[in-house]
Amino acid sequence: MVFGPRGGGYDHAITVFSPDGSLYQVSYAAEAVKKGSTALGVKCKDGIVLAVDKSLPSNLVEAESFEKIFQIDDHMATASSGIIADARVLVDRARIQAQIHKLTYDEEISVMALTKSIGDLKQMHTQYGGLRPFGVSLIIAGVDSDGPQLFVTEPSGAFLEWKATAIGSGKPQAMDMFEKEYDQEKTLDASILLALKVLRASMDEEMEATNIEVVVIESGTGKFKRMTADEVTGFISQLPPEEEEGDEESTEEDE
Repeated sequence: MVFGPRGGGYDHAITVFSPDGSLYQVSYAAEAVKKGSTALGVKCKDGIVLAVDKSLPSNLVEAESFEKIFQIDDHMATASSGIIADARVLVDRARIQAQIHKLTYDEEISVMALTKSIGDLKQMHTQYGGLRPFGVSLIIAGVDSDGPQLFVTEPSGAFLEWKATAIGSGKPQAMDMFEKEYDQEKTLDASILLALKVLRASMDEEMEATNIEVVVIESGTGKFKRMTADEVTGFISQLPPEEEEGDEESTEEDE
């Protein structure tokens, strides 16, 4: 008996749909995102918080060279999960698009417009032979005339706006925690603590200022700010011990 290629040959070309309506290469790109480190974003009345797990692949790697949250413009940033090289290409395109808009219209580009531009580029890479989808998801966040904005773009080019969201390997657990604990009326400091608590639950090692990255964009200033190691350490020290969190959950279940 002669067996056909894996996937019936439908995974050989990005432009060919499988009988069940799938584009296998897009699905494979989504799997690359699922294997990436966890990144998350939280929107609140005072601004936006982005936090990522940036555990180094080796102790010999210079931590400063391992960037997971990128500044796009003064008022906007993006966090990535998946193939970091793909993320850099999209970040470069986003930065150029933001500057073109500023020079053309003498105003900062809106978060929605920038997200749509990146989503369109991703979608184009699912339509033409000789291309492959970008194996990365991006959380695009910023503050514009409409206030704090938080979007996620998928490898397919689809995008949605969120109040709190996560991408990467820890997404399922993170989204469960956000469903239970998210409150849009939280202050910025409280949202930072929530982001760190959720990120810690998805990490395989102990959370330290050296293996995470946190960026905030405040509504008042509308400016990108990367938190220092000392600032991050201060917030980590305010988190309740993980054992106490587990005890609280057990008590609720017993009741």
